Amino acid sequence: MYGYDQTAGPHAGSQQQYAPPPQQPMGGGYGQQPPLYPEPSPPSLADAVRAFTTGQMSAEDFQQVFATSKVYCPRGDNPGFLALHNTQQPVIPMFTGLKELRRYAGKESKYFVITGAEVIDLLPTGYGFVLDMEGEHRMVFDAKAVEQMVDFAMRRMYG
Repeated sequence: MYGYDQTAGPHAGSQQQYAPPPQQPMGGGYGQQPPLYPEPSPPSLADAVRAFTTGQMSAEDFQQVFATSKVYCPRGDNPGFLALHNTQQPVIPMFTGLKELRRYAGKESKYFVITGAEVIDLLPTGYGFVLDMEGEHRMVFDAKAVEQMVDFAMRRMYG
């Protein structure tokens, strides 16, 4: 009978002792081996910003990382983006992480988190954005650059 050792002990015929079932190998199921090398994780948005600003990453690769990354946005009392209007074109400050946002807006500042793809979808026409305003690798995307990002995203989605 499976799971019981009927021959163990002096009263082998009168007692049944439980034997634990065989252990499954690591990796999920029988016959599956764990991967020898883990899948490389995509770069963080902060890493992508550094790579893009130093010429180590193409615009297309950056946009793919940006689209799936979390973006931290300061907010006011009303829903929506906070915009800076003391620039040539209005821009919206955004940050690659909470640490960068806090450096800009203070420890008690309100914020919301969305993906880069949502940024591209929700950004008002005629606005650009700035990533990590106080950071070493600040990136400014003017309204024209945002339009190009929207076009790229649409081509990627719909061909």
